[in-house]
Amino acid sequence: MAVRAAAPALSPALPVLPEKSEDPAGKTAPQATLVTVDADFAGQRLDNFLIRQLKGVPKTHVYRIIRSGEVRINKGRAHADTRVEAGDVVRLPPVRTSERADDKARAMAMEVARHGAASTVGGFAPSREFPILFEDEHVLAIDKPAGVAVHGGSGVAFGVIEQLRMARPEAKFLELVHRLDRETSGVLLVAKKRMALKNLQEQFRERETDKIYLALVSGVWAANKKVLDQPLQKYLLPDGERRVRVVAKEHPDAMRAVTLVKVGSALGLAGRDFTLLEVTIKTGRTHQIRVHLASAGHPIAGDDKYGDFELNKALQKEADGAFLKRMFLHAWRLKFTHPSSGKRIDLLAALPLDLESFIAHAKPQAFDL
Repeated sequence: MAVRAAAPALSPALPVLPEKSEDPAGKTAPQATLVTVDADFAGQRLDNFLIRQLKGVPKTHVYRIIRSGEVRINKGRAHADTRVEAGDVVRLPPVRTSERADDKARAMAMEVARHGAASTVGGFAPSREFPILFEDEHVLAIDKPAGVAVHGGSGVAFGVIEQLRMARPEAKFLELVHRLDRETSGVLLVAKKRMALKNLQEQFRERETDKIYLALVSGVWAANKKVLDQPLQKYLLPDGERRVRVVAKEHPDAMRAVTLVKVGSALGLAGRDFTLLEVTIKTGRTHQIRVHLASAGHPIAGDDKYGDFELNKALQKEADGAFLKRMFLHAWRLKFTHPSSGKRIDLLAALPLDLESFIAHAKPQAFDL
């Protein structure tokens, strides 16, 4: 089987120096490269830095060369979670991949791009752009579709961020500011500079952003139920899948979570009651909205983890001309302060057609937010 050396895909803004190396026969061997860390990458974990530099190389191989000591920072060994700093010199070893594996990965990536299937495609992700809500030299805001993870991991080969990086090979820096669940659509922020990333993440931590979601829940929500202040705890199912639940404040693993709820419309479909809610989260806990609403007795329509499973099955079948194939949760609005100009930015992502259609069939005149 033919074997070739894959040259690292390096950012043009990073100075690169090759190391000299010869094999025993006197021929020039694949060379390691020395990369000087740019200020935009300062503070990034070594594993994430390498994944960006060694585009097309499977993550498993990236972690293997770190563990083996082939990757060095300023001539010293480092760990995957080591933070690189501006001016650090990182040694990248020559990375070898088989032509057969390379071609197979590319073919699989093409299939994923064509059919939307979830497959393990090594380090390759299909290039993809997403609807842009706002963009300048510091920030990119997209309208993320449902069914797409924001990043690879936990059985997901790639997500939004990997696809954006493939679509924009000239971009020096693209990092997620926050996250959305795979089945949640709507506003997603991506930083184009490390300064912007740190500034925006600080705004999220200090609750200086306004994140408003639209959620359709089963039943009639009481108009006076406006604040859900219930601690949450993460836990694992026997198969290792992650879940979240409401716990007492005294629980040792309790994390405070605050959700604000405003009733939008009361709707009816196929003899069932629903309520469209505007939901604002003041803390960004995993699955916070889904768990809080379900614990209040009003699970989100279509939620396959915390929802009413019998109702979900019924909604997947056409009723009164409408059906719902996924969770009705949409990141509708996001307000934040621009990290450079200081101006307040207010972004709005309209309901996707599938959710809008479901609402229209349920009660055409009721949806007016």
